[in-house]
Amino acid sequence: MAGIYIHIPFCKTRCVYCDFYSTTRGDLKRRYIDALCEELIRRRDYLQGEPVRTIYFGGGTPSQLEEEDFRRIFDTLSGTYGLDACEEITLEANPDDLTEDYVSMLRLLPFNRLSMGIQTFDDATLRLLNRRHNARQAIEAVGRCRRQGFRNISIDLIYGLPGETDQRWESDLRQAVSLDVEHISAYHLTYEEGTPLYRMLQAHRIEEVDEDSSVRFFATLMDTLSAAGYEHYEISNFCKPGLYSRHNTSYWQGIAYLGCGPSAHSFDTHSREWNVPSLEKYISAIEKQSRLYEKEELSLTTRYNEYVMTALRTRHGIDLTTLTTRFGRKLSEHCATTAAPYLKNGKLNQEEHHLRLTREGIFVSDGIISDLMYVEE
Repeated sequence: MAGIYIHIPFCKTRCVYCDFYSTTRGDLKRRYIDALCEELIRRRDYLQGEPVRTIYFGGGTPSQLEEEDFRRIFDTLSGTYGLDACEEITLEANPDDLTEDYVSMLRLLPFNRLSMGIQTFDDATLRLLNRRHNARQAIEAVGRCRRQGFRNISIDLIYGLPGETDQRWESDLRQAVSLDVEHISAYHLTYEEGTPLYRMLQAHRIEEVDEDSSVRFFATLMDTLSAAGYEHYEISNFCKPGLYSRHNTSYWQGIAYLGCGPSAHSFDTHSREWNVPSLEKYISAIEKQSRLYEKEELSLTTRYNEYVMTALRTRHGIDLTTLTTRFGRKLSEHCATTAAPYLKNGKLNQEEHHLRLTREGIFVSDGIISDLMYVEE
């Protein structure tokens, strides 16, 4: 089985924290849809005939597209790859785009999962982040999608935002739980160099939250969502039983996927490639029957390190049998040796051939993952 990621780079405005590739060049949308469909057709052999199980429209802001755009893409996907095996087709959307008419239109398309970027329910912070919606619009958008029949809704939250307090974070979580959505992703704010938010930090216009607060916010996140019946299936992701993100899980399991659009990454289990992060260059190359991209062949060690990094973030952890089969005895023994101290101090546990982080281990997961990785001599 395999997945397809489709990057929709268009945004009305840019959020001050975001470093994903995006553009406000909406005038190029028609040419982009043509180029995207052409890339999907040209790269039909990349997945080597594997049935496509998941499709994910990410961005940018995919909810900037109109019905005719989506239909053109879905016609191409259906004719080139087939949709019969698809279990999950996700659309990322901004709350303010999800009007009654827009959600009604989405119900006519194959989407069966929506991922909504809410980030916080604090209006002052939303304005600071240059988000286009307010808390009321976000809450109403979730209700609108529910009434229109969507039964798999995910929302994104960010914690550790400027001025974050325990009370504000607890309020965000209470509001998120009250929406009764199927999936919640929660990420600690990262100040990415080159973003407006990073420049604000450098200019001392805002302050970064301290480490103790970050740890406390994460503990509150785990405790609150666990008490509300959500499964903590990946460090930053929580779901109601069985309603995990199948597409993102395929990344963590090392399943092949095709990425189309500017800056989109692809993975065939042995190599990785990524398209040029420029809408204009991407379109121009495709129109000239070419494609601008870079490619990296992944060594055994690199693939081992990537597996450790992604698998240990999930509740399934590292499958030790898979580890030996896929990467050989040397790397398997390295993993066992470096994991031993963490098993002894209770930050890892081993059960039925799976190596997993404990609650205590989750708080220091970056260090554990780093230690388990293999560095070439």
